[in-house]
Amino acid sequence: MTGVLSLLPEGRHGLLGAPLPGAGLPGVGEPSEAVAPSGGEDLARYLAEGGYAPLPVPGLLLDRIAAAGLRGRGGAGFPAAVKLRAVRDAPGRPVVVANGEEGEPGSVKDRWLLRHRPHLVLDGLGLAAAMTGAGRGCVYLSDAGAEQAVRRALAERPCDPPVDVVRTEHTYVAGEETAVVRRIDGGPALPTAKPPRPFESGVGGAPTLVANVETLARIALMHARPESADTVAGTYLVTLSGTRSRTGADDAAALVEVPAGTHLKVLADLCGHGRAAAVLLGGLFGGLHGAGWTDLPLDHDRLRAAGGALGCGALHFLHPEDCPVAAAHEAAAHLAAQSARQCGVCVSGTGALAGALAAVARGEADDDTTLRLRRWSEQLPGRGACGLLDAAARIAGTLLTHFPDRVDAHRGTVCPPCRATANGGGHRFTVPVP
Repeated sequence: MTGVLSLLPEGRHGLLGAPLPGAGLPGVGEPSEAVAPSGGEDLARYLAEGGYAPLPVPGLLLDRIAAAGLRGRGGAGFPAAVKLRAVRDAPGRPVVVANGEEGEPGSVKDRWLLRHRPHLVLDGLGLAAAMTGAGRGCVYLSDAGAEQAVRRALAERPCDPPVDVVRTEHTYVAGEETAVVRRIDGGPALPTAKPPRPFESGVGGAPTLVANVETLARIALMHARPESADTVAGTYLVTLSGTRSRTGADDAAALVEVPAGTHLKVLADLCGHGRAAAVLLGGLFGGLHGAGWTDLPLDHDRLRAAGGALGCGALHFLHPEDCPVAAAHEAAAHLAAQSARQCGVCVSGTGALAGALAAVARGEADDDTTLRLRRWSEQLPGRGACGLLDAAARIAGTLLTHFPDRVDAHRGTVCPPCRATANGGGHRFTVPVP
């Protein structure tokens, strides 16, 4: 199954629109395509559904967000209310930013929202401005279709406070919050050292909220439908994909709205990857997982306890005929190529990890190679200015933890998938926006 799908209970509105009759989790009802805007969001319909409703008491919405436990959807899963309050309480007039730059190659949710539901995102941005007292807003993106949709929506209904649209080049690190601030201020979209963090000193030196567009969209929905706040906060947009090495082509991909806690096996079955033997979590950030992955739930804390990460909610399934070594090699090579090249430890660390994984894929690894990969995977996380180095280290560490036999089997030999993806450049993880 492909496309845009809702697994919410029948009649329950989400970011993808209202599910059609019969929607829901398998066993409750067959999933169906959501009623989603096509070619852009209609302002009149959005207003009729409660969009852009006034916010007379901003503190009440902030309390609702905190009570519902809404977490940011950009990757880290940080509590949204804590971030909003930190910006609100910082000295100076804040700036609010809708961050729509998806660096993870396996994610499409942010671009889809900006292309198809720009009013929902802009509504959330305006509410964030009201809760923080911001005097300026900004939508940050790299996708041409998203930019066109947002500018059209702003022309239909100008925002208060004024909102600028800032276009950047698409890179893995361009969506990191300090890179966002740096680009909006006229510099390159590259991370800076922390502290200070944007909530302390961001755009133009002002306290700045850098919020993922899905986070803002959920805030808007929680305001329009307060009775469903807990459900809205406990639901995720996930991008599902998978590539078989045999064909080199995507089998099935989907953007799905799903309740937290849903087992990954349910999602794999949904989009035709029920035979998968492994999964790559969180785009390239959450690592590779083999035996037992089917029982993992879509949950930040439980995935972290299992040594992974939900990240941006992108799941890439590997079939039995695929090779986890090939996937790890290609992911690490992509990350090394995407390094901002500002931190020496990141340049050398990602390069070393990618080089060692390439040696494994070529059948040239020995005991020392495996020991170095293990040591680097444990020592490198947290040492870069952004999460890119952490992602590369987790890729290597989870490969060794979950697939030691597959790594050993590559000594002195090259499997067909590794030979086929020797120069893949991360293309296997790319998913088109539905």
